[in-house]
Amino acid sequence: MTTDKDNSAPSTSSGMGLFERFLSLWVALAIIAGIALGQWAPAVPETLSRFEYAQVSIPVAILIWAMIFPMMAQIDFTAILGVRRQPKGLIITTTVNWLIKPFSMFAIAWFFLTVVFSPFIAPELANQYLAGAILLGAAPCTAMVFVWSYLTRGDAAYTLVQVSLNDLIMLFAFAPIVVFLLGISNIQVPWNTVALSVLLYIVIPLTAGYITRQSLIKKHGSEWYDNVFMKRVGPITPAALIITLVLLFAFQGEVILNNPLHIVLIAIPLILQTFLIFFIAYGWAKAWQVPHNIAAPGAMIGASNFFELAVAAAIALFGLQSGAALATVVGVLVEVPLMLALVRIANKTRQHFPAPAKG
Repeated sequence: MTTDKDNSAPSTSSGMGLFERFLSLWVALAIIAGIALGQWAPAVPETLSRFEYAQVSIPVAILIWAMIFPMMAQIDFTAILGVRRQPKGLIITTTVNWLIKPFSMFAIAWFFLTVVFSPFIAPELANQYLAGAILLGAAPCTAMVFVWSYLTRGDAAYTLVQVSLNDLIMLFAFAPIVVFLLGISNIQVPWNTVALSVLLYIVIPLTAGYITRQSLIKKHGSEWYDNVFMKRVGPITPAALIITLVLLFAFQGEVILNNPLHIVLIAIPLILQTFLIFFIAYGWAKAWQVPHNIAAPGAMIGASNFFELAVAAAIALFGLQSGAALATVVGVLVEVPLMLALVRIANKTRQHFPAPAKG
C-alpha cells in the first residue's frame, strides 16, 4: 500500500546542495564584491584584461572551462540508446527547446527591451541586452535540470537521455540559431567568432568530458566515477562561476551603479519566457498523456538555461564589459527562484498526469 508520505516529492532542501539552494544569494554577493573590486581596486580587472589572445581573455577562458567541464563529464551519451523509450517525451523536449524556445525568447526580449522599455534603455544598450537574452534562449539546461528532476520525482534515467540528446543537438544548432537571431536583430557577429565560441566552450569541454568519463570508468568503474570523482570535481563549477561573476561585475560596476533599474527591466522578459516555455512543454505533455515523471523534467529543461554557456559565449562574443554579458548574469540571478516555483507547480499538478509505467 502506498502512503501519502511515499507520494510526496522530495523537499527542496534535501534535493539541493548549499550552492544550488542559495544560488541567487551567491550571485547577489558576487555582484556586490565585483562592483566593490572595480571601484576600490580597479588595477585588478585592468591587469587581468591584458591577458588576452585573439580577443579571448585567458583568465576568463580558464574559469569558464572549469565551470563547464564537470557538467560535461557527467553526461553519459550511451544513454541515448534509450531514445526509443517514451518517444513522446523526447519529441516534446527537442521541439520546444530548438524550434520554439530560442525564437520566443527573441520575440519577448525584443518587444520588452527595444519597445516597451525604450524610454529607459538606450537603443545600443537594448540591443546588447537582447543579444544576451538570445544566448540564454539558445542554450537549454544541462546540469541543474538533474536537481529539478529529483525534486519532481522525475525518471532520472530518462532525464539523462533528454539532456544528452540536447547536448548533441547543441553542438550543431547553437551557432546557427545564435547567428540568425543576432542577424535579424541587426547585431553583427562574424560566423568565425561564434564558431570559435562553440569550439572553446562546447566542443572542447564535451570531448574532454567524454574522454575523461570513458577512461576513468574503464579504469575504476562507474560507481567510483559517480561517487568519488564527480564529487571531487563537482565543487569546481560553483567556485569558477562565482569568481567569473565577480570579475564580470568588476568591469560592469559603472553600468550597474548608473543604471540599477536595468537589472529589473532585463529580468522581466526572462521571467515571462521561463513560465511560457514551461507551460508550453508541460501542457503539451499533458495533452499527449505523457507520465509526470517524464513530463516535469522535460518541461524544466526548456524553462531553465545552460547559463554557464550563455555567460561564456556573451563574454567571448561581446566582452566582459558588454550589456550582453550583464543580461546573461541576470538570467543566473533569477533562475533558481523561478525554477523552484515551477517545481512546486509541477508537484501540485502531478495527479493530472498518467502514472509512470510499471518496470
